[in-house]
This record gives sequence, structure tokens and C-alpha cells, in this order.
Amino acid sequence: MFQQVLNPTGNLFVSWLLALVPVVVLLVLLAVFRVSAWISVLIGAIVTFIIAAVVWTMPVTTGIRVFAYGSLTGIWAVDWITFWGVMLFNSLTLTGVFDDFRRWLTTQGTADVRVQTIMFAWAFGALLEGLVGFGYPWAFVAPILIGLGIPDLDAIRVAALANNAPVSYGALGVPIIALGAVTGLPVLALSASVGHIVAILALLPPWVLIYLVTGRTGLRDGWPLAVVGSLAYIAGQYPVAVFLGPYLPDVTGSVVCFAALFVLLKFWRPKRTLGYGGKPIEAEAARVAGEAHGLTGGQLFRAWLPFIVLIVVVVLWTGPWSPLPKIVWVKLSAAAGSSIHPGTQISAVFSFAPFIGGTAIFAAWLITALLIGMKPAQYAEAFSRTWHQMWGALLVGIFIFGLAYVFNFSGMAASLAEGFSKIGIAYIVVAPILGWIGVALSGSNTSTNAMFGFFQVTVGRLLGFPILLLPSLNSIGAEVGKPVAPQTTSVGVSTSRFVRNEGEVIRHNMGWTFILLGYLIIIGVGFYLLAPRVMTLAAAGG
Repeated sequence: MFQQVLNPTGNLFVSWLLALVPVVVLLVLLAVFRVSAWISVLIGAIVTFIIAAVVWTMPVTTGIRVFAYGSLTGIWAVDWITFWGVMLFNSLTLTGVFDDFRRWLTTQGTADVRVQTIMFAWAFGALLEGLVGFGYPWAFVAPILIGLGIPDLDAIRVAALANNAPVSYGALGVPIIALGAVTGLPVLALSASVGHIVAILALLPPWVLIYLVTGRTGLRDGWPLAVVGSLAYIAGQYPVAVFLGPYLPDVTGSVVCFAALFVLLKFWRPKRTLGYGGKPIEAEAARVAGEAHGLTGGQLFRAWLPFIVLIVVVVLWTGPWSPLPKIVWVKLSAAAGSSIHPGTQISAVFSFAPFIGGTAIFAAWLITALLIGMKPAQYAEAFSRTWHQMWGALLVGIFIFGLAYVFNFSGMAASLAEGFSKIGIAYIVVAPILGWIGVALSGSNTSTNAMFGFFQVTVGRLLGFPILLLPSLNSIGAEVGKPVAPQTTSVGVSTSRFVRNEGEVIRHNMGWTFILLGYLIIIGVGFYLLAPRVMTLAAAGG
């Protein structure tokens, strides 16, 4: 059995620097040379493999097996989910169901820009993130906000910042599933720990959004929107994340948020109807809610049906009561002796469980497609469109997991963790910053978790942190960095005049991401000092 070496060069600092090389190569290719993500990750994987074999003396044949197990995990644990999630979304757009839902939703607001912002950017954006992710919430929400009178650049910033809290559960929970795959920690436990932190993080963004569109003036009598918007999303997101897992928290959070906002607006409206910048709107102009959506009862039911089907199928299929995800047909593994904890093993594992969450989402898509009456040509078009949109992201899933598995198995992650552990307890401040940096440069929460997840767990073990705290802060730090991620921004601005001018958007978003990152650091320190048990496997039921 291969035995990891903690300090292969004899100088811990030099070993630490060499362990950083794959990360630096990957991020330089993405951020400086703007190489396509899948090519960058492939090159990064090759560099990682060479360093692992030459410096950390990982056997080549074993390394090839480990890379293959990682790639298979990327295909089955991540790509299988994201492909069918995007297929569902494209099927809804091709059949007009999504347009009906959006048209109905638009008529539920008022002319007040604060109501529109919380409803579209916050609640609707969370729904889009939960289904698709990858910058699509910006691309869909920003044009709606621009059409409502918000300047282009500010509309994109509002859509981006509203997208913060839902990102860890985006694309039907893929970032958390990736984190579980590379760390070996239970997915439900990670979902719960992230859910605890996100529940506090989500208290702030609605206040920021209202401030951004109307300033302090809008907060004076618009604060109930921020209170209801944040608490309702949390009420839908938190219990699902803690007790059911990472697949649906964004979807249920957005649905509960919609319902709460509709109830609020039946009994309360802001005293003043404000437009962008806090300027009052004349009563005659405030007619958005009075416009009929023109949908029949049957069309409205059809518009909501896909979300009902998705929630019911995924809850029944993946919940703790279901035996389906626990069925494993094939299990492949390779083991190495740990350099951090002598006498223990580090394993690289691929388990082929045919009825995991991705299969549940495939089943939900198939049922939905039949119920909404998709035509044969639409099936072909949905598949073609999804493949065209996703093939690069699917390759990233394959290569980033192969890279991460080799990085962890060879001992490079352990050497990197040993170096960072010298920071001591102050590392709790560094953990979310690394997540922010990772996603700001790579553009993917999933890739950031795959790259840094095991490393964060190892640092946590060396420093005696609760086992779930640092990987959770890594994932949520990546949430906060999304508004300045070039790849996400390029998708997000695709429906605006800022195509190929992502730099201006990133600069416009940057300051507020620092504020949210500081808030996240405070939350992380608070959990460590005041509620460390919440971040343990025992508390999470793991």
C-alpha cells in the first residue's frame, strides 16, 4: 500500500509551495489567460499528476486508478444531476411553461421597486439557482429588473448579490454533493452544517437589496419586505437542508418565500410606492399588480406542476426513509497510508449507486415532460440545447474530480494543510477567504469544494476544529465570491449590453462581496466560539 509523505522535499515551506502549484496553475489559466474551464482543469490535472508522481512518489499505476475513480465520481455524483436539472429547465422554456410561470409571477408584484426586487431577484433568483445555477439567475432576473426601470449595471449587481445565499444548494445541491464526495463526510451532515450558516447569512441580503434600489429612504417603510423575505426563505430552506439533504433547499426556500410575500402584500403595502433611487411613483403609474396575466386556471396549474413534481419525487426518493440511494452495485477503491495520522488510511472511492439523487431528478424530469405534453421534437431540442450548454461543464466535472482525488490521495493536500495549520486558530478567518478566492477565480462553487474540501477538513483536524465547520465555510465563502467570478459573470451578462465587458460588472459588484465575506467570517467565528457542537457529525446525525 502506498504510504503518503508529509514533507517530501525535507523543507516544509518548499513542500507547501509545491503543493500549491496545481492550484496556482489552475487559477492563473482561468483568471489571467482566460483559458476555457475544461481545458484549464485538464492541464491542472496533468500538472497535479506529474508532481504527485515525481515529488510525492505516488505510484503511476495506482494514480491512474485514483484519477479514474475521481472522474467516475464526477460523472455520476455531479454531471448526472446537473444535466437533468438543465434538461428540466430547458424543457419548461421550450414548452412555454416557464414563460407562463414568469408572466404570472410578474403580475403578483406592485409597481414598488422594493417589492419587485425581493420577489424577482431574491425569491425567483433562488428558484433559478436551485434548478440550474451557473449564472442563469443573473441572465433571467437582470432583464426583468432592467425592464422595471433599474439601470443595467445596477440591475446585474442586484441579481448577483441576491444570488449569494442559494449558491451552495444550486443546481439541485451539486456543490454539497461534491464536497461530500471529496471529503468522505456524509452529504446530509454537510447539508445540515451549511444550512445552519446559510440561515444566518440569508438574514442580510434582502436588506442590502432594498438599500441598493431605494437607499435609506426605502428601508424606512420597506423593512417588512426584508424581514419577511429573509425569514420566509430560511423557513423553507433550513429544515429541508438539515433533515432531507441538499437537493431542494433553494426550491422550497423560494416557494415558501413567494407564499409569504403574497400573504404580506394582501395585508400590507409600503406607505409610499417608490421607484429606483427612492423616487415616489405617481398613483396612476402604479398599475403593475392590476394587470391581468391572462392565464387560465389550467395554464396556471401547468406552470406550477413541474415544481410540485420535482419536490414530491425528490423528497420521496432521497429522504432518510428511502432505501433507494443506499443501493450500491459496484464499489471501487484504493487506499494509502495517511501522512498526517499514522496508522490510518486515506481512501479514493467510487461507488456506483444507481438510484442516487441524479436518478430521482431524471425521473422527475421524465414525469414532468409527460404531464406537460412535450412533443417528440421538443425532446430532441431540449437534449440538443442542454448538451450544447453543458458539455464544457460536464468535462470540468470529470477532470476536477480526477485532479482532486489525485491531489488528496498523493498526500499533496495533507502537506498543504500542514503548512496552513501553522497559522493556528486564526485559520478560521482564512477558510472562507480561500472559498471566496477559489470561486472568484474558478467560477464554480462545485470546483472550489472539490479542490479545497478535503484540504479544509485536514486543516480542521490538525487544529481541532469541529469537523464540519471549515468545509462548510469553504462552500459558503464560495457563495459570497460568485458575484465577482468571471465565468459566472459571462453567463449572467449574456442577456445585457455588458457582453464581453465583464470587468466593469465585477468591479461594480466587488465592494459588496467584501461586506458579505466579512459578515460570513463573523458568523464562522460565532459558531466556533458559541455553538461548536452544531458543526459536529453527532449534531448533524452523521
